[in-house]
This record gives sequence, C-alpha cells and structure tokens, in this order.
Amino acid sequence: MSKNRKIILFFLGLFITLAAVAFVLTSLSDNVPLGEKIALVKVEGVILSSKETVKELKKYREDSSIKAIVVRVNSPGGAVVPSQEIYSEIKKTVGKKKIVVISMGSLAASGGYYISAPATKIIANHGTITGSIGVIMETLNVGGLMLKLGVSSEVVKSGRFKDIASMYRGIGKEERVILQGVLDDTHSQFIEAVAEGRHIPIERVREMADGRIFTGRQALALGLVDKLGTLQDAIYEAAKMAGIKGEPHVVTKKEDFSLTDLLSSKLNLNLLPGLKINYLMSF
Repeated sequence: MSKNRKIILFFLGLFITLAAVAFVLTSLSDNVPLGEKIALVKVEGVILSSKETVKELKKYREDSSIKAIVVRVNSPGGAVVPSQEIYSEIKKTVGKKKIVVISMGSLAASGGYYISAPATKIIANHGTITGSIGVIMETLNVGGLMLKLGVSSEVVKSGRFKDIASMYRGIGKEERVILQGVLDDTHSQFIEAVAEGRHIPIERVREMADGRIFTGRQALALGLVDKLGTLQDAIYEAAKMAGIKGEPHVVTKKEDFSLTDLLSSKLNLNLLPGLKINYLMSF
C-alpha cells in the first residue's frame, strides 16, 4: 500500500470516528446528567391524552441535572381527565420542590389554563387568549334527520337513564337535571383547582369562572398569571429561579411525527360523536 493511500485512509478513519462520536454525544446530550439544565415540555393542540406529557414531566422531575421545567402551553383545552392528570403531575412536580414555569402561547384556555394553575409561575404573552374557566357538555341530536329519512332507533336497556343523552333523540327534562349536576360538579373541580393553584379566594375565582376569556394582560390584572413575557423570558425566569448563572442549557423531547398528534392538534372535539364533558374553549 502506498504512503499516500495510507494517509488518506488514516484521515478517512479519523473523520468517521469523529463523526460517530459527535453523533453519539448529540443523541445522548439530553440524557447525560451533566451541568444544570432547563427542560422544555410542550403541550400543544387539543388535550386528548396525558400519557406523553406525564411521562416527560416525571422523567425531568427525577433527573437531578434538570433544575427547572418550562411547560409551553398552546392549547384550547380538551377532555377533562387528561387535563386533570397533567394538572396533577405538575402539582406533584412543584410539590417535590422542582420549579415549573408555564409559558403561554397564543392560546392557553379552559383545560390549557387548568393544567397551568398549579405551576410555580405563569408567564403569558400580552395577547395570549386564556381563562375560559368552565365546562362544556355536548351531544349530537340527529333525531329529526332520521325521521325525515324514515330511520328509527331501537333501544333495549337495563335502566331508564342508560341511554342518557342519546344522539337519536333530544335530552329530556329529568336527563337534563342529571347532566347539569355532573357538569356543575366538574366545574367546581376546575374552580377549586384554580383557587388552590393560584392562591385566590374561591368566591373570587367563581366570579371569573363563567367561561369568559381574557387576554394575557387582563389575566395578569386578575391574578390568573404572574408576569407577561415570551417563551425565552420564561426560560430565563426559570433559570433565574433555579439559580443557574449564564445562558441556560435547554433540553426538550425530539419531535416525532404521529398521526394521533396530528389529529389531536387539528381536530375540534366537537366533530366527534357521543356525549362529551370537556374543559374546552368552543370555536
């Protein structure tokens, strides 16, 4: 083998080795517990599931190199239970003495506000749409259409309210009383969560909890948020609160394309059939 060829092969091997090392370090950098880092968790679109967000929060809460978590919320809310589960995980994280700062994007309303309530600090943009502290219950009524088409529904049930709010007929008077009771209780849970998380008297929260929306600036005046600022402001605020000096190192989950994520961010829950109780801002 000629001398020149050996030199070329040496440098080629060196280049491949360095490239491989760089790739490995880049891939593992978010998982290596070195230095002091800020974690960024994103909650975007309609909240249909809590699984991935809860998983991220738990991971960062237990990582000693993560000194604070910034949760970027850009959501109109969604289903009640996933919203409550994310709320509980944020509350648990704050309870474990790890700083959680909410950064509100264009929209952080209803369930999007619900999950924000227990955070250490909430930062909204001036024009963020937030609030919408309320619950909505909807079901389709296709009874009239079926009648025109000459189609009827046959029901066999074990209890008089087993088919409550059936989409094949309207909601009866007794059914409406039952459903309103469920709705009111779910609404009370929302009010209590906001009062506890924001340290606002429950009666004052109740006055604001009629479903109305607020800009970030209005929400600041009402005590629903702590400060106005951007995502970058929220990151710097989290770093400052955590005692990190200099430019904070931000780690976040890599974005993977998912059909479920696409549907959850693009679909309005109102398009889905059946009875739904949601912490969701109506469009």
